[in-house]
Amino acid sequence: MSTLIYFSIPVFLITMLVEALWARRALREGADIRGYERRDSAASLAMGLGNVGISAITKLGSLAVMTWIYQHRLFTLPTTVWWSWVLLFFAEDFCYYWFHRASHEVRLFWAAHVNHHSSKHYNLSTALRQSWTTPFTAPIFWWILPLLGFHPLAVLTQQAVSLLYQYWIHTESIRTLGPLEWVFNTPSHHRVHHGKNPEYLDKNYGGILIVWDRLFGTFEPERARVEYGLTKDLETFHPFHIAFHEWVAMARDVRRSKSLREALGQVFGPPGGARREEAVGEERVAPQA
Repeated sequence: MSTLIYFSIPVFLITMLVEALWARRALREGADIRGYERRDSAASLAMGLGNVGISAITKLGSLAVMTWIYQHRLFTLPTTVWWSWVLLFFAEDFCYYWFHRASHEVRLFWAAHVNHHSSKHYNLSTALRQSWTTPFTAPIFWWILPLLGFHPLAVLTQQAVSLLYQYWIHTESIRTLGPLEWVFNTPSHHRVHHGKNPEYLDKNYGGILIVWDRLFGTFEPERARVEYGLTKDLETFHPFHIAFHEWVAMARDVRRSKSLREALGQVFGPPGGARREEAVGEERVAPQA
């Protein structure tokens, strides 16, 4: 993991404290926000610490693989010229979009990513609710970059920049940012992404830019009040359950499969309706109740 993340930890703690104080006051004044919940925030911090420790190890392996790929690169893009970093900015963000989209549309990757969506709150501590298994499933989505000639250390640096950018958009304190909403991922766009409202499921995958969602049809603006969490929320704050509950469920479904094709579908198919089908199904049934 880039040292940029380690250096940013004090900033994370200070900004969470400031936001928590703001949220407490806003709630007293009747603001329509979720604010902070002590056990929820503690679980998010535990997930974040676990992710930092695991990533510190897996990044070494990822760097080794990307270095090997870089030795067989198609082009050479020097890190000493500004335009190379501009290209990397867009290329890395494009890779992040497809990683994030796959993390919602393929159950194997959803099992790693689901914990980030498990909080019913939305604040800066939610940004730190990071996966303990994504460090193993995610690197493949960026392997194309060293093959194209981007230096592995430059790729890791840009990944860290993207991760840092996405920290501040996990907040209810900023409503909209005017014209910037057309180009950049913002708190409003990312609130949609964390919503379990049927119209918000599997939308707004962007990292720094929102243009990929607009191009590929996965963009949804924030209109209705966002309900955060999963379509079937977890009723626990235990970090190990948060981290591994979908892996356990997936293994159980594979074990119960009646054929190899069904078993492979449980792993590489969509996330078994865990978010979209259940939520849409509830919406369809509701008018008949």
